[in-house]
Amino acid sequence: MQPPLYTIKHIRLDEPHAPLHTFCLAPRSYLVFWWGQIALGHLYLEIREQLTAETFYVKLRKALKPALRQYAPQLVEDDEAWQQLISEGNTAALQDTFARHNPESIPAEVPVSVVICTRNRAVYLDKCLEQLHQLSCVPREIIVVDNAPLDNSSYQVASKYRKVVYVKEPKAGLDIARNTGALSATCEVVAYTDDDVLVHPMWVYRLWQTFQDKSVAAMTGLIIAAQLHTRAQVNFEKYWSFNRGYADKVYTGDFIHSTLSIGPPVWEIGAGANMAFRKSIFEQVGLFNEYLDVGAAGCNGDSEMWYRILAKGLTIHYNPRAIVFHEHRRETGRLKNQIFYYMRGFTVAALLQQRQKEEAGYKRHLYYVLPKFYLELIRKGFPYYRSRTSTIWAEMTGIVSGLIYYKKNQQKLLKSLSK
Repeated sequence: MQPPLYTIKHIRLDEPHAPLHTFCLAPRSYLVFWWGQIALGHLYLEIREQLTAETFYVKLRKALKPALRQYAPQLVEDDEAWQQLISEGNTAALQDTFARHNPESIPAEVPVSVVICTRNRAVYLDKCLEQLHQLSCVPREIIVVDNAPLDNSSYQVASKYRKVVYVKEPKAGLDIARNTGALSATCEVVAYTDDDVLVHPMWVYRLWQTFQDKSVAAMTGLIIAAQLHTRAQVNFEKYWSFNRGYADKVYTGDFIHSTLSIGPPVWEIGAGANMAFRKSIFEQVGLFNEYLDVGAAGCNGDSEMWYRILAKGLTIHYNPRAIVFHEHRRETGRLKNQIFYYMRGFTVAALLQQRQKEEAGYKRHLYYVLPKFYLELIRKGFPYYRSRTSTIWAEMTGIVSGLIYYKKNQQKLLKSLSK
């Protein structure tokens, strides 16, 4: 068996530790830094990277800066406080700072419906359900939507666990399954995760906590790579990552207005493997668009939903304390297939969003910005097309396929907007 390309190491800064620069002696590492239950940032240590203790700390400080600006701003500018952190780790001042973000006690259960859409992946589903039942704070309801299954393996797994509601959805499609889950949910907060995800012990609590702010209509959370063993997994994490950073972000209708000229990049808000909605929002903006499914347009049903929420003037909160760990596709062929459908779905969703606001810049992005971008990538990647350029042909053919799909299905796609 090949050794992993990168070894993931989770480093607790709130616990006694060796001098942090000793980690720079272990190349091909992916370091994730934490303070208690809060993730603060990550670093890649490359095999050819020659780091001294000084250059390592410069790199580390840059990686942690966005989160520390939120949680412990004194560390961003105060060199003495920074040196105290990296040399001692466990300081009383920082304990007080982070204590405000770590509750002393949490409820054993909260009124959240967790929806897991699955299809013939019983092994993954079993691991996911087992962990959901071991959380510090469990959801009131777990719904397994078995999407056009070829056998009853998902049912057999789901029946092993208490609190699990099994729903069979015969029509294939992720957004179809998501809608079935939303309609089946009985709690006011409906959360979604994938069967190939492992959730942090505080995940459900952090979701529920986010919605204590009554202005929040939806939320997304931090997604950290579970492993980086293969080239496909590394390429995905470096160039297509679900990780949206370690500091809170709040998106409102202003995000749509301020980025309208370039085509609002709603895909930056998060990923479907870690998202939740106030159930009443589905009545206001509608359910997921089922024409944006794999097998139909491709995907991007999640980001298109976020666009509709923001266009209504509602609020989405990215909460990096709601954390899951995602296992990326291991094989290059499967990664390319995934990226093809990402770009196909992205293209269709962009054109649909353009129709909702004609002044949006999505067409310019598709017909001018992206061609220019890919011409430059082709030039840079020639002749080997590795790393970032390894998926370039899947990306470009996905865009073309999306344009063709939109043209052929324009009437029914536009009709879906009026539902």
